[in-house]
Amino acid sequence: MRKLLLLATVILVGLVFIARLFYLQVYSSSDYNIFEDTAIRKVYNYPKRGYVYDRNGKLLVANQPSYDVMVIPREVIPLDSVELEEFCELLKITEEEYHKKLAKATSYSPRLPSPFVPQLSKIDYAVLQEKMRKFEGFYVQKRSLRSYQTNIGANVLGDLGEVNRKTIKSEPYYVLGDLIGKQGVEKTYEDVLRGVKGIKFIQKDRFNKNIGPFKEGKLDTLPQPGKDITLTIDSELQAYGELLMKHKRGGIVAIDPSSGEILAMVTGPSYNPNLLVGRERNKNFSRLFLDKINKPTFDRGLQAQYPPGSPFKVINALIGLQEEIVDVDDKFTCRMGYYYGSRKLTGCHQHRSPADMNLGIAQSCNAYFVNVYRRIIDKYDDAGKGMNIWANHARSFGLGNFLNNDLSVGQPGRIPDGDYYDRAYGDNRWGSTYIVSNAIGQGEVETTPIQLANMVAAIGNRGYYYTPHIIKSIEGDSIPKKYKTPKHTTIEKRHFEPVVQGMYDVYNKGTAQYLQVPGIEICGKTGTAENFIKIDSVKTQLTDHSIFVAFAPKDKPKIAIAVFVENGYWGSRFAGKMASLMIEKHLKGTITRNDLEQWILTHSLENEYKKPYSGEPFKINGETTLQVIDNYAINSEENNAIKNESDQQNLKN
Repeated sequence: MRKLLLLATVILVGLVFIARLFYLQVYSSSDYNIFEDTAIRKVYNYPKRGYVYDRNGKLLVANQPSYDVMVIPREVIPLDSVELEEFCELLKITEEEYHKKLAKATSYSPRLPSPFVPQLSKIDYAVLQEKMRKFEGFYVQKRSLRSYQTNIGANVLGDLGEVNRKTIKSEPYYVLGDLIGKQGVEKTYEDVLRGVKGIKFIQKDRFNKNIGPFKEGKLDTLPQPGKDITLTIDSELQAYGELLMKHKRGGIVAIDPSSGEILAMVTGPSYNPNLLVGRERNKNFSRLFLDKINKPTFDRGLQAQYPPGSPFKVINALIGLQEEIVDVDDKFTCRMGYYYGSRKLTGCHQHRSPADMNLGIAQSCNAYFVNVYRRIIDKYDDAGKGMNIWANHARSFGLGNFLNNDLSVGQPGRIPDGDYYDRAYGDNRWGSTYIVSNAIGQGEVETTPIQLANMVAAIGNRGYYYTPHIIKSIEGDSIPKKYKTPKHTTIEKRHFEPVVQGMYDVYNKGTAQYLQVPGIEICGKTGTAENFIKIDSVKTQLTDHSIFVAFAPKDKPKIAIAVFVENGYWGSRFAGKMASLMIEKHLKGTITRNDLEQWILTHSLENEYKKPYSGEPFKINGETTLQVIDNYAINSEENNAIKNESDQQNLKN
């Protein structure tokens, strides 16, 4: 009986093995995954990443060789003290770091390769390669790192960093240790630039020794290089903008209105993109990211949301004309501000009164635009309806949304509507007098510099714009159709000409008359955004922000620009000068207004940023405080800061 039981057991086990083998070979052959076969070693051959050029064909980003020390934890033979000391010395790490790295690799996978010490230089690799045979379980894998041929445009170009496990899980293409675009065009155009990895499958024996190509290399693939891309950026204009922004905080965005191509995208302060290459990347990135005073990794041209100030008045002028509540010849009295009964809701500076639309724009009259704004809202019986119509017009200029561009970061800004104020004040418990701040670009309106540049491009085009974008061409491919399709505003073309003339007169006889550039017809608008915070009901006034928007030439413009300088006093003091210089640089290639250039280069705002609470305007712990007329009176125009003759003379200089 025992013999029969033993025999039956042997036969049963044999049948189970036979059945399992039959199943694996016949029914499950299609499920075989070579990447999960531990008897096959996978060696990746990384492709050349695509080069990046500026609009004029100047090389901005190339590649340089790099070498990663890889480890397969279960194949590592423990090192004695002498070997460990030698290996750590070769890799320039401590013994403690060695054990931590090995433990991390083991936790990822004991049988799959992972980076142990990435991004060795040529010199370090040359010393190491002769002795690698002594260290079982380790091998060197070659790849390319970025080589930046410039020290500008870090926010535009972006950088590469190691892929995280979340991305690996969602995108099987990547494995631990791969590099991926983290910011800028490196992130946006990662799929285009990266190419396709090649791979070699190597058969191992039962002792984990390589015995040759798997299936004679028939499954091996060659790497496919990434595609080169050309950006819309003019690297010379970008460099000039970064020079002007030195020792200041803010953003400059310049767009070609005829195409939506971004000519320059400056943020200040910035940093050298070469800091984020190689083994020092993580340390340098941490240092930049943790700099809470200067925030060099924060792109102020795309992410900073500011009150637009007086440049927003031209939108109210256009909406007023479209809604037929005002004519270009209508005049409004200005008594150094706007009064509601006996209450002064806004201040204003000294200018001729009454003011029509042209004078209102050229001299930036607050009272004129409050009257226009109130007429727009009060045209309808319900303030919420009037507010919604106003908001729809404003949003048609690309305000209050992300613009659907190809940039890696951004903010939507804010164009409030009726629902916004119903939530703030209660249904039907507010009217136009509560929100007059919106008339002059204060209040709850918030915009980013790129939105302002796009807004003024639409005005220069007399009613349409192209989605701002940074890609000009892709090797062997075309750019998306959406960048070639114009978007039209809700304002009829016939209404733009008087507003354009008003902006032209800002330079001829208005608030920017000292910023003219010989031979160039520039249309612009100065602006100042009040900068204060309120803590425990105590209002703290900080130095105002300087804003300027412009396009040139007047007809068929080739550049539209927005400049925002934090704590820059008033529009024509910093932002206006910088805008005129950028326009001349783009259109002429040289600078004739050397007086403006010298002034900007020799004036720093660093002391302003040392004052308390010099963060983003109207923000306390990320929350926006509603600016109700009962709490304060607004006087947002730049010339209000020019209080005496000496200040007037400084403006001329």
